[in-house]
Amino acid sequence: MKEIDRRTLLKGAGGAAVAAAVGVTATGAAAAPATFTHPGALHIWGDLNRAKVRVAAGDDPWLSGYNKLIANSHAQSTWQPNPQATIIRGGDGQNYGILYNDIHAAYQNALRWWITGSTAHGDCARNILNAWSATLTTVTGNADRFLAAGIYGYQFANVAELMRGYPGFDLARFKTMMLNVFYPLNNSFLINHNDACITNYWANWDLCTMNSILAIAILCDDGAKYDQAVNYFKNGAGNGAIRNAIPFVYDSEGLAQWQEAGRDQGHTVMGIGQMGAFCEMAWNQGEDLYGYDNNRFMKAAQYVAKYNLGQDVPFTKYSWGTGQNCAYQEHTVISSASRGQLRPVWEILHFHYTRRKFLSVPYISQMAALVRPEGGGGDYGPNSGGFDQTGFGTVMYAK
Repeated sequence: MKEIDRRTLLKGAGGAAVAAAVGVTATGAAAAPATFTHPGALHIWGDLNRAKVRVAAGDDPWLSGYNKLIANSHAQSTWQPNPQATIIRGGDGQNYGILYNDIHAAYQNALRWWITGSTAHGDCARNILNAWSATLTTVTGNADRFLAAGIYGYQFANVAELMRGYPGFDLARFKTMMLNVFYPLNNSFLINHNDACITNYWANWDLCTMNSILAIAILCDDGAKYDQAVNYFKNGAGNGAIRNAIPFVYDSEGLAQWQEAGRDQGHTVMGIGQMGAFCEMAWNQGEDLYGYDNNRFMKAAQYVAKYNLGQDVPFTKYSWGTGQNCAYQEHTVISSASRGQLRPVWEILHFHYTRRKFLSVPYISQMAALVRPEGGGGDYGPNSGGFDQTGFGTVMYAK
């Protein structure tokens, strides 16, 4: 019933764009909406329009978030794309930094176009997308190629969703690239996990893959792919499925343990950002996964935020199998590695739970305040970890 109510609410509030009809999967589980909302991945028209109106009025926190955006070197309309036929992540000849820098430049310029109407920035975003869809044929490397296909796949599809309908943007060719270059790797990993033990890969690997499939589904009005991603979130075998990503719940404390908590906090916070992005995209298509399984994700985000604020949290021994033979491994204590690391993943959660759902999430809110105003790719270091999230949650998600 919650899903129906959410979709009814979305349609009643919308009027943003024409949604295209899709089919449902032959196998049943009708997670996909009967029609897709566009734009409808991380951002829908109402949120984009709110940012536009609030920035124009000079209102905070939107204005401070926008000022953070325009100060980023990637957000300049003079950015020139550097498309490659082959992207390599892992092993010899790595060049994937070229791709993530261009994607974030496209994303940030797309936001500037939406917020101010600047055609110089819209043209820049369009030109980056067109250059890559005309050039890229292969994503490869060692196992890390699956991370590249997942992280950059979902981010790329999100930019295209923002730019659909823009003059001169070749949406059809871009969809072809997503379906032929990114999705096959996403699908292969979710099904086969690189021929490893099902628990070998951390939650982040599944989650970025699920994000890419979900974003591609929205971009391409593909109900079967939407079902694939959402059904995996609910009942998948790997660590991206919500009960595997969040294996232990401490209801009396309103907390839940994240799968990578015993590994390090950098990847743990990244995982919160990945699942937050997944829930937001589904929310924008009418499905409430933020609250799925009695707010399981909210409790995990509270747990991670609380620990990274310097406070104690419970920890239950976590064991898993690695490699091809599922060799036994275990974590017996939470890891303090990278504790307190700031990533731009908290605003989206703070504003969802406090403004949409009117719930108290004190640890999430404290973390959001520490990072506010959120930046994006290029603001958190030059390495790939600083580009793992699209960011700019203050200007885009504030309500």
